[in-house]
Amino acid sequence: MKPFFLSTPIYYVNADPHLGHAYTTTVADAMIRFQKLMGKRTFFLTGTDEHGDKIVRAAQHRHTAPQDYVDVISARFQTLWKELGVDFDDFIRTTEARHVSRVQQFLQLVFDRGDIYHGEYGGYYCFGCERFYTEKELKEGLCPDHLQAPEFIKEKNYFFRMSKYLEPLRKHIEANPEFIRPERYRNEVLGLLREDLGDLCISRPKSRLSWGIELPFDRNYVTYVWFDALLNYVTALEWPDGERFRTFWPEAQHLVAKDILKPHAIFWPCMLLSAGLPLYRHLNVHGYWLVQDTKMSKSLGNVVDPLDFARTYGRGAFRYFLLREMQFGHDASVSEDALVNRFNADLANDLGNLFSRVLSMTRKYFDGRVPEPGPIRVEDEEVHVLAAECLENYQELFGRFQFSMALEALWTLVRILNKYVDASQPWALFKQKRQEELGTVMYTLLEGMRKVAVHLWPVMPEESEAMLAQLGEERPAQQWRHLADELLHWGLLEPQTKVAAASNLFPRVELKTPEAAGVPAAAARQGKAEAFPVTSFHTAELLDFEDFQRLDLRVGTVISAQPVQGADKLLHLGIDLGEDQARSIVAGIAQHWSVDALIGRQVVVVANLKPRKLRGVTSQGMVLAVHAPEGLQLLGPSKQVPPGSRVS
Repeated sequence: MKPFFLSTPIYYVNADPHLGHAYTTTVADAMIRFQKLMGKRTFFLTGTDEHGDKIVRAAQHRHTAPQDYVDVISARFQTLWKELGVDFDDFIRTTEARHVSRVQQFLQLVFDRGDIYHGEYGGYYCFGCERFYTEKELKEGLCPDHLQAPEFIKEKNYFFRMSKYLEPLRKHIEANPEFIRPERYRNEVLGLLREDLGDLCISRPKSRLSWGIELPFDRNYVTYVWFDALLNYVTALEWPDGERFRTFWPEAQHLVAKDILKPHAIFWPCMLLSAGLPLYRHLNVHGYWLVQDTKMSKSLGNVVDPLDFARTYGRGAFRYFLLREMQFGHDASVSEDALVNRFNADLANDLGNLFSRVLSMTRKYFDGRVPEPGPIRVEDEEVHVLAAECLENYQELFGRFQFSMALEALWTLVRILNKYVDASQPWALFKQKRQEELGTVMYTLLEGMRKVAVHLWPVMPEESEAMLAQLGEERPAQQWRHLADELLHWGLLEPQTKVAAASNLFPRVELKTPEAAGVPAAAARQGKAEAFPVTSFHTAELLDFEDFQRLDLRVGTVISAQPVQGADKLLHLGIDLGEDQARSIVAGIAQHWSVDALIGRQVVVVANLKPRKLRGVTSQGMVLAVHAPEGLQLLGPSKQVPPGSRVS
């Protein structure tokens, strides 16, 4: 089986790490974990880029030496990755001797091949970008990124004959559609290659900048920061003759944000072609995280500290949100309410509820042990088939960096299992003493839950291992190999395995308002109180009494019930609320309650909701219910009361 190498960009240390850095590194960590589960030998590289004008300026601003400054900021990146559960194999720093020596070796090789020459160049130089711009690239005379006028600089420098390799690169991209993905970025690069990009200035005179790697063939110059930084991908692999390089470079993949597409898709491949090295396999490009539809920027003051979210809601929930919320390659918006809504909908309601119900029933019906399955019925076999389809989709999509779609495929299985609980009604099978059928149902649920937990390990490793421990799994997840085997067989969960009596891994969470303890510091600093509304009311203390008084809760008696045509979940109820005529209410309880069991039953109704039509039937209120291990339960008074009695 081929090995798997994945790198993040090495992050520039002119400022502290932010959400964009956290996303890229979390994605890389999740992909590496996935490949480990698929049985591959992996190598995960990250690090920090520590040379250039901006580093010198940042150090001067803090009245410290450049090396002391980069030591501090680089350490912050390493600390953050540990706190986010990132398990990298190597952390490369461009100020390390192992990197410096190999950069000089690479420069000498390209120089000896005749691909580096000395010349004079005049151009518009942006110190923020640390690069020259042509007049065509400027927007109304300003740097397109920093919106500041660049400085015109004319000086002698060394240039890389990049133009020599642009046509071979174009042909390679056209012949290998997966070289740059998603496709939109491949097309963008092909568009750039149709322009006259010319050669690349790869030096800075020491008279202007001394903080960099000295050119091996001219001590009066240091290396341009991008030519230095890109080489980390091979210097960390011990190029040219290290075992790491021989093993992993043939299957190398890079992961970058779209703002550094050009250096990785054009500069870097041309450098490799010049040195006679094989090109990487894939460049995987993601979009931006937006705050109120604006790209995060230190100058705008809207940078999100990833640890604020991770510490408030847990790093597993934070990692899940990052991979689930962004369609890879596109931009996505980040907000605390989006994270909380995603947590409650997917983790608390869907997955957490599944584990809570099934483990509770296993304790009640089988003394907390995995039952021996009985004969497989048609409906059980259908779950097996659907589960296989979901997991195949998950594996295919995850392996192609389509994380959000992969998790949607996995959650389709979670919802299938929840629906299977409701349709199979284990509580009814238990009461009817149909033990063989009950054993099949419970085994199917527990095995399905185990498959979900295994596949969730790349995204939420700690929570995955906790779920597996609740299912009696003793192996550490990182020791597993060949995840595909988990898909091929239904029945790897051993009968009589002791499982947990209960599960509460994902309790619902509330949005943290600025007045509440633990509000993310970044939001509080920006004064974004309006960005954190309370949208869930299951904790009564978050409501003012006046808000509660607005709800008209009454007890009613069900006097009629019939299915809604064309809707297998809906019942049309007639409920006596002490009014002149019965209240028409549509309720999604058809799979939990029979018509006969409802007639005469008293229920609690929200009576002051605006009427709405469901499948052509007008509903004038809502019946309240609660999920329990035995299924959906209707709320009602402890004894009979007059219809229309107010709940207070």
